[in-house]
Amino acid sequence: MGADNQDEHDLAALRHDYAAGGLDEADLASDPVTMFQRWFADAVSGGLHEPNAMVVSTVSADGRPSSRTVLLKGIGPDGFRFFTNLGSRKGVDLAGNAHCALLFPWHDLERQVRVEGTATLISRDDVAAYFASRPRGSQLGAWASSQSTPVFDRGALEASYDEAERRFPGEVPVPDGWGGYLVRPEVVEFWQGRTGRLHDRLVYRRAGAGDTWATQRLAP
Repeated sequence: MGADNQDEHDLAALRHDYAAGGLDEADLASDPVTMFQRWFADAVSGGLHEPNAMVVSTVSADGRPSSRTVLLKGIGPDGFRFFTNLGSRKGVDLAGNAHCALLFPWHDLERQVRVEGTATLISRDDVAAYFASRPRGSQLGAWASSQSTPVFDRGALEASYDEAERRFPGEVPVPDGWGGYLVRPEVVEFWQGRTGRLHDRLVYRRAGAGDTWATQRLAP
């Protein structure tokens, strides 16, 4: 048996029976944001590494999907917030197609949360307030890196960082091409692993244009 076939066999044999808990309709909050905040608190108290890490998926103008991990930096009744270089691939994608998806993979809790929604730009005042709270190194990094564009080598990137450090010896302003997005959720699914692959999948769907939500259970 070749190495490739052996790897395929090993992957096929990997499995885990989920038995940490369950999720019933009676457990749901009245809205998905409140429910997310409950589960997020569990992720924090459970000691998960970077529980605010989420996979953001976007689609380009020619229909090509892409995904990457970013950090959630705000959650409220209006939705989920994150910050990035607006000229990055995800920024370009969202400029042409505001529909996106978020995924929180909390494997240690045998849970995941899936969000489908629409992204809008956060106000410059809110962007400036968040940028001011970042460590100085991260602020300089935002100036040094034109995210998603080719760079000659690591040395060129470090030279760009050094130049930004010389340019801004004091307060570091917000780069013009740096900003944030608010993802207004339309669909939010809470997934809890169960034994025998009979997982719990409970979904909130926005009913109309307001903040009324309908819930349903999906087959795993």
